[in-house]
Amino acid sequence: MPIISSAELQRRRQEIIDAARLCFARYGFEGATVARLEEATGKTRGAIFHHFGDKESLFLAIVSEDAQRQAEVVSRQGLVEVMRDMLNHRDENDWFITRAEIIRKLRTDPEFEERWRMHQEVLDQAVLERLRSNTALRDDVPLEVLHTYLETVLEGFIMKLAAGEPADRLDRMLVLVEETIRKGASASKLEGSGQADSEK
Repeated sequence: MPIISSAELQRRRQEIIDAARLCFARYGFEGATVARLEEATGKTRGAIFHHFGDKESLFLAIVSEDAQRQAEVVSRQGLVEVMRDMLNHRDENDWFITRAEIIRKLRTDPEFEERWRMHQEVLDQAVLERLRSNTALRDDVPLEVLHTYLETVLEGFIMKLAAGEPADRLDRMLVLVEETIRKGASASKLEGSGQADSEK
């Protein structure tokens, strides 16, 4: 039996992740059955679970990859820009429609919650580091409160995005969020075009 290189294994693994992301986006977490994952990836369940173990591990691999990508954006431009990227590239972020299902699962499945938090830690740390290094932020509230505020906005933003909220309305909301976390925020600035620099 020929030995498969690590590069080839990684390529196959990435193919499964990319196809499964679309499947989760279309059917949700529960609706993305093994049969549908097989159809979407063009792989047998044996091949899929050889790389990921089970459906939950496959889903968390997607979560981890996207959290890493988002963390890189956060470190350069801030969490609001991550949301703006979701808004401008919905086709690449459609799997976030599973968020409502995941929130329910986090409440009822402690083991899943632990694994989820582990994969989200890279994004959480990137947000905290960005907030710590940003001297333009308001200083009348603790950093932890700003962090919680932005996380809460992110959750609501994802729900609105999944529900089909108009893009222009969401974009203006992001401008409002940016203004509320900066020093010397002014309501008059909210009349802008929605293209304000993110968390500078």
